[in-house]
Amino acid sequence: MNKKSWMIAAAFVVLLTLVFLPVQQSYSAEGSETAGITGSALDGKFHLSHVIKIYVPSTVKGNIPITEEAQQRFVDEALTNFSEWFGGATAVDGEGAWVDKDKTLIKENVTIVYAFAEKLDKKSIDQVVAYAKQLKEDLAQSSVSLEVDGKMYFIE
Repeated sequence: MNKKSWMIAAAFVVLLTLVFLPVQQSYSAEGSETAGITGSALDGKFHLSHVIKIYVPSTVKGNIPITEEAQQRFVDEALTNFSEWFGGATAVDGEGAWVDKDKTLIKENVTIVYAFAEKLDKKSIDQVVAYAKQLKEDLAQSSVSLEVDGKMYFIE
């Protein structure tokens, strides 16, 4: 390769680098779930990317209330399990509702127990689903709600 061809090739590589590298970096930052974090005080900090939630009912057979003490035992059980499996858990109270086959609004208190996790693998998902099935049986529910990374599952 002569000197002129080599210089043209080198100039072309430099030009491509100047044009495409900034575009690629800009694209990946905008498309990233951490957009806005880059360059902030959180950049490079340890974080947990997944969240898993179970909705603990306060009823049996769909609409028969249990005592607050009984529901608290189920919440404590969920907090204990999630803490053992994921390193910690939080419980928040809420109100759930659905319409039954007679078009009646059924409302109940629920407690959402959730944990953040660095990784969710088959084993951890399977043990949470098994626990949800047990909770469903213990409370004679038609299903128990389980939320994983923003997707709701009804464990029947």
